[in-house]
Amino acid sequence: MPTSPPPPPPDSYSYKLQKAHILKHDKNGEIQYKDPIEVLFNPQQYTIDKTNKPASASVPGRQSPVIQSVSGESDTLALELFFDTYTYHSSQDVRDYTIKITNLLNMVETMDAPQICTFVWGKADKDKPYFTGIIEKATTTYTMFIADGTPVRAKMNLTLRQYQAPENKKAKNSSSDKTKRMTITSGDTLWMILQKNMEILQNGAS
Repeated sequence: MPTSPPPPPPDSYSYKLQKAHILKHDKNGEIQYKDPIEVLFNPQQYTIDKTNKPASASVPGRQSPVIQSVSGESDTLALELFFDTYTYHSSQDVRDYTIKITNLLNMVETMDAPQICTFVWGKADKDKPYFTGIIEKATTTYTMFIADGTPVRAKMNLTLRQYQAPENKKAKNSSSDKTKRMTITSGDTLWMILQKNMEILQNGAS
């Protein structure tokens, strides 16, 4: 699957409605521009959460621990969507629209993984790509019903977790061994071990 950001849509792809929508990916990781899942109303806002996973080690003589970045966490996109079929769609069952999104949580048999999808709204480029990920959570609250109990209004809190394709194993196996080793001897203090580790990291980066 490709690791680069999704390419811009083809010229034939229409933005006339300017509605936010979700595009599914096929088993090869390619975006499928046909049959987009459109929202009924654009979200009022969305939040992108970006975090790092640090590790800390206490050092004698220091008031605060030494902090190193171990790894980055996958970004998350959170937004709330509103659905109303009572006002605009002749009281059609609103679940006909919400299920299109919640079904993206299901495992895809041809991929042995959840559906990869891209949230599209507005324009994007290589520095500001669309958000591609898997839907981590979708919480739907039905807020209005007609006489027979059919829901006609709902709101959905949606969370997507960023997807990154795995590295090419063939390329990884052919690369040179960059393993770094550190020798720890009896009597080494935590501070001495930390210094050795920092030296290895600095030498590896040079």
